[in-house]
Amino acid sequence: MFSRYKKQPEAQPVQTPATTPEPKVQKTPSANAVARRPLQKKAAEPVVADRDRKRKERLGEIKIELHRELLENLNLAALENAGEADLRAEISSIASEVLESRNIVLNREDRMQLNKELYDEVTGLGPLETLLQDDTVNDILVNGPQQIFVERDGRLEISDITFKDEKHLMRIIDKIVSAVGRRVDESNPYVDARLADGSRFNAMVPPIAVDGSLVSIRKFKKDKLGIDDLVNFGAFTEEMAAYLQAAVSTRLNIIVSGGTGSGKTTTLNALSSFIDDAERILTIEDTAELQLQQTHVGRMESRPPNVEGKGEVSPRDCLKNALRMRPDRIIVGETRGAEVIDMLQAMNTGHDGSMTTIHANSARDGISRLENMIAMAGIEMPIKAVRSQISSAVNLIVQASRLQDGSRRMTSITEITGMEGDVISMQEIFKFQRVGLTPDNKIIGHFTATGVRSHYSERFRLWGFDLPTSIYEPTTV
Repeated sequence: MFSRYKKQPEAQPVQTPATTPEPKVQKTPSANAVARRPLQKKAAEPVVADRDRKRKERLGEIKIELHRELLENLNLAALENAGEADLRAEISSIASEVLESRNIVLNREDRMQLNKELYDEVTGLGPLETLLQDDTVNDILVNGPQQIFVERDGRLEISDITFKDEKHLMRIIDKIVSAVGRRVDESNPYVDARLADGSRFNAMVPPIAVDGSLVSIRKFKKDKLGIDDLVNFGAFTEEMAAYLQAAVSTRLNIIVSGGTGSGKTTTLNALSSFIDDAERILTIEDTAELQLQQTHVGRMESRPPNVEGKGEVSPRDCLKNALRMRPDRIIVGETRGAEVIDMLQAMNTGHDGSMTTIHANSARDGISRLENMIAMAGIEMPIKAVRSQISSAVNLIVQASRLQDGSRRMTSITEITGMEGDVISMQEIFKFQRVGLTPDNKIIGHFTATGVRSHYSERFRLWGFDLPTSIYEPTTV
């Protein structure tokens, strides 16, 4: 127990908090809010909903008061090396003392919930801790202190978890960013960081965020999804997996294209499983998310400038340095700036089998985005020379998409075959064919080959991957 580490309480008047909740403030719902189905469901049980709301408000007030008491009474420096059981016991002990002194009586369920939330406030990320521990949640999206959305199975839904107020939310944000040596305030109102478990964190605070701080957390998946898992989930087929295995193993340069949340990083992780364990791989990311299973992996993470505007290490800096470290393959988590020049040069100069991701809605859009990034990097080249550089560097574009029903599919696999005049020539090998919707808005469709034989068939054969011609035959439904 840590009672011996408790601070001696100072003699000061104790104010008894009001046991009745604050009067309910009627808010005029927006047109969008009125149309939401969950609100209609709540209106069906007004008495129960109002009772739950009052109970939640009362517990919230008690928790804030008790958290203040814990910060005043616990010697946090002495508790850094404390075990979880001892710390939970100490928090429960102090909470019981305070509740008794204030004549506040809680039932067993409320007391256990209160102790859990207090432990999360002291050691974790407060209200977010419950969502971070929920394996069914993929994304956590905070729109101010009173509105937290979560994504489950590709669909967004509002959570019943809230922060007390904006100060409470800001305290949690500061706790996250200070742990990785970064800061966020009015002069620097947005920040990227990585949580202790590897989850990706982004925040934007007022005055840029108008209605309260905005937080986005992309949770780190502890279970690595392999090719077999994605095939079982229906992300693509066995035939497409066999083709991708041949493409990665024969060191084609691959770009995974897709929108936000379409599964680009998951796809890149799965493709990397086909890389031989003897190869030296260097990864470059803004926020380290890739989970490569090979033995010889060197991971790099870029860094923003410090308070004085110094110390920045850009993805381009990492990529330039990586070229001096004898890599067999280079994997860039996402290409979105001037590093595209170095990435294409690496693909063209002996680092075959390199991979990256870009944001684009189709393979042709992906090529246009590469051209735009080169232009924005300040490189003045004729458009034909730019396209020639791209066509000789990139062999394959894998398009990942999140469809309207929330499902994620590999909607296209497209090869770049060269140049025809000033235009990059491409051929689609596999695609996802949509045919309709079910009554509950689930997409009906199937994967099919286009009937075009791979441009790299001979390369596959010479490397020992002689794919049967049947995998290129269109599916008949």
